[in-house]
Amino acid sequence: MPDAHDELPLQIYSAAQVRELDARLIASGTPGYELMQRAAHASWRALRQHWPQAGCLTVLAGRGNNAGDGYLIAAQAKRAGWQVQVLAVGEAAQLQGDAAQACAEARAAEVEIVPWSECAPLRGVLVDALLGTGLTGPVREPYAQAIRRINASGLPVLAVDIPSGLCADTGSELGVAGRADLPVSFIANKMGLFSGVAADRVGALVFAPLQTDPQVQAQVPAIAQRLAPGGLLTLPPRARTAHKGQLGHVLLIGGERGFGGAALLAAEAALRAGAGLVSLATRVEHVAAALTRRPEMMCVPVASANQLKPLLAAATVLVVGPGLGQGAWGRSLLSAAASRECVQVWDADALNLLAAGLVSLPADCVLTPHPGEAARLLGTSVALLQADRQAAAQALSARYQAVVVLKGAGTLVAAPDGRLAVCSNGHPAMAGAGFGDVLAGLTGALLGQGLPAFDAARLAVWLHARAGEQLAVLGRGMAASDLLPAIRAQLEEVSPCLA
Repeated sequence: MPDAHDELPLQIYSAAQVRELDARLIASGTPGYELMQRAAHASWRALRQHWPQAGCLTVLAGRGNNAGDGYLIAAQAKRAGWQVQVLAVGEAAQLQGDAAQACAEARAAEVEIVPWSECAPLRGVLVDALLGTGLTGPVREPYAQAIRRINASGLPVLAVDIPSGLCADTGSELGVAGRADLPVSFIANKMGLFSGVAADRVGALVFAPLQTDPQVQAQVPAIAQRLAPGGLLTLPPRARTAHKGQLGHVLLIGGERGFGGAALLAAEAALRAGAGLVSLATRVEHVAAALTRRPEMMCVPVASANQLKPLLAAATVLVVGPGLGQGAWGRSLLSAAASRECVQVWDADALNLLAAGLVSLPADCVLTPHPGEAARLLGTSVALLQADRQAAAQALSARYQAVVVLKGAGTLVAAPDGRLAVCSNGHPAMAGAGFGDVLAGLTGALLGQGLPAFDAARLAVWLHARAGEQLAVLGRGMAASDLLPAIRAQLEEVSPCLA
């Protein structure tokens, strides 16, 4: 299944950075009205390609440059013979500068422009040209009413630059946010198109650079990169003389009574992702099941931290937490793991024990929290964390001096040095138990094969998400273990075992 985002640029910017790029383009000699015309042309082209037979258009216009784009789209549609109306949610008489010029062009094209009312009919394809990327506070009336009407209409929607009410920086809903089947993003893609609630608001994203000068764009460094094959550090081909001792010894620690499956899933993921050796330290009750399922793993019953020490000494990578529990057994094993100086992945209950202050985090760690775990680590609420996932991921990474994988729709990978990556892949069919365990084991295997922590986490997140997308064609009922063959196939595609 092809990646719908493959053709999008890797770089992601803040709203302020995009405004700076816009200003630099104008300062370098491109008139603002010319940029507005380019945006309208790009939107109109995308609209015709997506809905070629529609023949009818309703533009909902605000009173800023976003509205100007909408008026120019209306003018083009009218000249093409479409039935067109503009509902002026922002009074047309209050338009200024380029937006006022765009409105005049729409009038010259004999576009019908009528004031907004709650009873205004919505027809054909809707163009959301209400609010742009500069919005920071809650949406006010009558804009909120117009956005609710758009969402309730059931009609196809094109959004100019970003769905109105969606925060361009965080992807959070500013009181109310529109949905768009076809958002057309200009100049540079914004973080809010890939984070927060964007997955429910942003449909088939189209990017229009508006003939941006690469030299101008290079003057403004991106805040993040989107995960995609062209931007990932992958595993090198193996030498034909390679042996298991060169490919990492991953030790999985977890599987308290009743939670053996979590540790087993993580261990099996590490095995399937190419780790040279995989050991599983777990409760004795789970050993038989683990060896029956995967005899290739070295499965060792562990009753105490003392029994864990020989395994710790032999391992090169630790994955700690899946099914660990928060009782005495889990706490003792985690404390022993924390004393071992090697690269580690902490997940699940290891993170809960860390949040409780019962253990100190060693150096060279990758943390893989879901929003609930992340909120506990930061001492905040899930709602506040989800309102600005980027800030949360970076705060966690800075606090613990670790690479952080903040899971969820638009998974983020943050490094202590400020690097940030966002995953635009994944599928809601992956919303189930065990998927995080698979990701933890996969990350451990990539670390064992020599990838640096940030790069291992990025590649693991992307492989995991793409595998889920591929399997999601079958719909609901995906099990975490279903991912393993798909992950293996994806890994071979981007990192062939032999050159």
